[in-house]
Amino acid sequence: MRLIVLLLAMSMSLPAANYFVTIVGLGGAPEYEVQFAKWASDLNKQLETGGSDVHVVGLGSTAATKAKITETLTRLGSELNQDDAVGIFLIGHGTFDGDEYKFNVAGPDITAHELAALLDKLPPKRQLIVNMTSCSGASFKVLSRKDRVVITATKSGTEKNAPVFARYWVDALRDPAADADKNGTISALEAFTYAQRKTAAYFESEKLLATEHSMIADSGRSEGIRTITAGDREGALAAAFPLMRPASVLAKNASPEKQKLVARKEDIEAKIDRLKYQKAALAPDVYKQQLSTLLLELARTQAEIDR
Repeated sequence: MRLIVLLLAMSMSLPAANYFVTIVGLGGAPEYEVQFAKWASDLNKQLETGGSDVHVVGLGSTAATKAKITETLTRLGSELNQDDAVGIFLIGHGTFDGDEYKFNVAGPDITAHELAALLDKLPPKRQLIVNMTSCSGASFKVLSRKDRVVITATKSGTEKNAPVFARYWVDALRDPAADADKNGTISALEAFTYAQRKTAAYFESEKLLATEHSMIADSGRSEGIRTITAGDREGALAAAFPLMRPASVLAKNASPEKQKLVARKEDIEAKIDRLKYQKAALAPDVYKQQLSTLLLELARTQAEIDR
């Protein structure tokens, strides 16, 4: 009996931890397979710099089946406690048939209702899910719950183009400018605000019609909102949800040399997106050659940034 009491006391005294799960869906085309995998890898690397209390689980496109996602989140449900925080990040393609949102994974797709059921079973009171797929807005109502921060890359299920929101979500964790209140911590709200602003700027700079409009809510409302202002009911939980505490990393990335590299990286990524829009007008071998050149240049630039 004493042993049981001692173990219970020890478990109650364990410090709260942050658990993050990054799930990559099917790309459907080589360029998306590479892009989605890179975004997920970069996201995981940034999250892992958050300290010893951060635990990151990554499911790549080949491993991220409905069964594996269910197994992973069920296992976490048995390991986490209510004082922990959990964040789920979906990167890839989504579909919406007018009734049900589905995240496209290897084998049977997983629906928003199935994802919500898995999240509902997780003990942590602090929950975050960031759905960065096409049609992700259609999942908002289903995923939304009181005390859960929900972010989607699109406002509805009719925005079907592959979003670029995920790219800027990752950038938010390594750009000092994302830390709006300069407290050394990047919150979910700060990352959302940064990624939303950068996404809008991307479409404006490329002179393209915006095909994605990110949304956020954390009060359980069925529809997200685009902008959170001071005094709003929404956003308090997102502002208090830390993604990382990267003081040293931000200082390193703040150097002029790093900023030039980041600017070069963004330019290359914009060229890749522009090339995708031109794909139908190019010969397959020309498109493949140009894409390979840009991806290689992007990898080299990222390697310099990570040094």
